Amino acid sequence: MSGGHSTYNPQSGLGRWMDARLPLPRLIYDSFVAYPVPRNLNYAYTFGGILTLMLVAQILTGVVLAMHYAANTEIAFLSVEKIMRDVNSGWLLRYLHANGASMFFVAVYIHIFRGLYYGSYKAPRELLWILGCIIYLLMMATAFMGYVLPWGQMSFWGATVITGFFTAIPLVGTWIQELLLGGFAVDNPTLNRFFSLHYLLPFMIAGVVVLHVWALHVTGQTNPTGIEVKSKTDTVRFTPYATVKDGFAMVLFLILFAYFVFYIPNYLGHADNYIEADPLNTPAHIVPEWYFLPFYAILRAITFNIGPIDSKLGGVLAMFGAIAVLFVVPWLDTSKVRSAVYRPWYKLFFWLFVVDAIFLGWLGSRPAEGIYVAMAQVATLYYFAFFLVVMPVLGLIETPRRLPNSITEAVLEKNKAGAASTPQPAE
Repeated sequence: MSGGHSTYNPQSGLGRWMDARLPLPRLIYDSFVAYPVPRNLNYAYTFGGILTLMLVAQILTGVVLAMHYAANTEIAFLSVEKIMRDVNSGWLLRYLHANGASMFFVAVYIHIFRGLYYGSYKAPRELLWILGCIIYLLMMATAFMGYVLPWGQMSFWGATVITGFFTAIPLVGTWIQELLLGGFAVDNPTLNRFFSLHYLLPFMIAGVVVLHVWALHVTGQTNPTGIEVKSKTDTVRFTPYATVKDGFAMVLFLILFAYFVFYIPNYLGHADNYIEADPLNTPAHIVPEWYFLPFYAILRAITFNIGPIDSKLGGVLAMFGAIAVLFVVPWLDTSKVRSAVYRPWYKLFFWLFVVDAIFLGWLGSRPAEGIYVAMAQVATLYYFAFFLVVMPVLGLIETPRRLPNSITEAVLEKNKAGAASTPQPAE
């Protein structure tokens, strides 16, 4: 799919002059106009475009907000309030940025689940998947540091708790914590470090996104059948077929985004963050943003020692392990069939995993006591079992359904089945 002779033909003298010196229009044409994509892509494949849109929105709003923000513990909270009250459309910029982070994670989680469902990580797309995991890791770091900047109660205590976890790492843990904090406690050097990194990391994300798209164009897109493209009849041009579908999905996603921004802008935040940070007043329940809650639940689920590993270090290892395991998924799945559409047992375990991840998110918002701890331990066990047991074992023992011979055959079979199920008018 990635090969073939370019069909770009500049029509003007300026176009030919540019093409001979810096063929950027040719690159854009070959990558986003004439680029062939599988003809059976569904709306689950539109979230890559949505994520690109959200990244651009986050960078643009973030740059403008940085012009008015003061990274100083004495006035950081007040500078955010000034943005909300005195800067022209400052309230809109802040709500776009804050809710945009949540929408960014909504889209990336759907994107990850789609990849797991359709086997988008399988050869030859392992590096494509790993680059996506790196983007996710950078997103998490960026979001965590950005959450500290308003310098509210949850910002301050969230930073205190999360950076404190590093002290559980033997030998280097305290050094890592002091490096992050710029001292021995969350204070002005911490805020300056986090502001600098929060401003820098989105541009690093953009760079890795370029590599991600490049890797995608080299290997070609997967599709719901998991079958590779075998002929030109299996594909259509990216424009207009995929762009129209992507554009429609973006409009729907922006409507959801706008609903949160204009009607419930603080719904996904925490009320305590509208109270200025106070090192002497600890909130009743310290919780991170919603997109970190599943990993927070995994962290708190380890309440017991594992041999020489105490519970605190075990929780930290489990939390980071829950992310690290994503990087090795291409080698954990032993099935030769890519898509869950043709793997009935894997499909069942996958949807249980989705429910489990959502359940972990809910548990992360609950107090770490009583029955919630036991439920978090069971949910954590299934989270790791899905990757470390289900994927390797199921690929060896599962009997998949018959695969179509080509993408075109799968499309024709689907159309035929749809026509057969449509009621025919009475004569």
